Amino acid sequence: MLQTLHGFLGRGVPIYGMNFGSVGFLMNEFREEGLLQRLEAAEPAGIHPLLMTAQSPKGVTEALAFNEVSLLRQTYQTAKLRIMLDGKVRLEQLLCDGILVSTPAGSTAYNLSAHGPILPIEAALLAMTPLSPFRPRRWRGALLPREAQVRFDVLEPEKRPVSAVADNLEVRDVSRVDIAEHREVTMTMLFDAGHSLNERILAEQFLY
Repeated sequence: MLQTLHGFLGRGVPIYGMNFGSVGFLMNEFREEGLLQRLEAAEPAGIHPLLMTAQSPKGVTEALAFNEVSLLRQTYQTAKLRIMLDGKVRLEQLLCDGILVSTPAGSTAYNLSAHGPILPIEAALLAMTPLSPFRPRRWRGALLPREAQVRFDVLEPEKRPVSAVADNLEVRDVSRVDIAEHREVTMTMLFDAGHSLNERILAEQFLY
């Protein structure tokens, strides 16, 4: 589904997916019968990606992410990161395996498995979730307004190399990563009537 969303960027075509696999949270149940009727009754959901701007020895790389942007340690050494929001240092030093910033649509993916919060699709929020934080040990992340300008500085990048991943695009040996919601880009997804993305996200919070 993520590959399809990226492949149809800028075409103005709504995306209706059917799940042939195991998870497929952004897809509908696979059934061939009544497909035209299902499409006519489908409920739309507009989603906005994140724009990642990553600096590395190879230059500056920009990429979009509909699920999340994640920073991950490349070696056995923990990552050491500085976190800035809107130009202000919020956390001078985070030692961790990594960190991610998730959209509402992506909050039930990697973010959820990292014990991050599930966000309703219409929430004007982003989720920032650390991966195996070592110090500060009790920091469990933050909920950010969607207008937030996020910056991660990689401290000791030669000793503690870090990669940045926007959905399925990886940039290695990054020194700085900037993340912001890209409101100018909207993709419309279609979901079966009664099984909207809002409903799925709400129901996911009551699973046990």
